[in-house]
Amino acid sequence: MSVPLYQAKAELFRTLGHPVRIRVLELLQDGPRPVRDLLDDIEVEASNLSQQLAVLRRAGIVTSYRDGSLVMYALSTPDLAELLAVGRRILGSVLSDRDGLLVELRAHTQSEPSG
Repeated sequence: MSVPLYQAKAELFRTLGHPVRIRVLELLQDGPRPVRDLLDDIEVEASNLSQQLAVLRRAGIVTSYRDGSLVMYALSTPDLAELLAVGRRILGSVLSDRDGLLVELRAHTQSEPSG
């Protein structure tokens, strides 16, 4: 029995909903990286990184392969880099709207008569 598309999308976003996983994907945007480099750049325990990489791999978001003695990770599709870019744009827009609302709220509060 197949899963409805909206449910599959929700699962994708749940998988992405962890800071370490997002950081891994950001680091992989420029191409494959060995685990040791990811570990250096993310600064988490090796077991935590391994667990998060396994989640991403099981979801098909990243792929892994051996290059000699190194285990390399890569994005499974360049569309993931695009998704991260769109996420940044949305976040920038949302935060900018909040800043605008805060400025408007402060201006409105200052113009109200006190007492």
